[in-house]
Amino acid sequence: MAAEEGQVISVHTVESWKEQIQKGNDSKKLIVVDFTASWCGPCRFISPILADIAKKTPQVIFLKVDVDELKSVAEEWSVEAMPTFLFLKEGKEVEKVVGARKEELQIAVTKHATA
Repeated sequence: MAAEEGQVISVHTVESWKEQIQKGNDSKKLIVVDFTASWCGPCRFISPILADIAKKTPQVIFLKVDVDELKSVAEEWSVEAMPTFLFLKEGKEVEKVVGARKEELQIAVTKHATA
């Protein structure tokens, strides 16, 4: 098992973001991106839940992006509310969950991880 499997990877630079997206595209894995912000209460609430989902689905790449840190990435994907969970497959958005919706998040991960 690779060091990153089963955990949420925090992305702090655009270079790192591109590298992770490339990795996902190359492996054809589902990428779930948590767009978050340090000042966002619901983001803090959902964070341990996302970590738990990541543990249970090591075949999925989970990334965490702080919108204040990587504004350009958030803008590129039209992220306007936090948290926003973006589901990417081979560079394309397959689903978007806006808000700290535990059940919706779990359902989307399960649906796209197996598709």
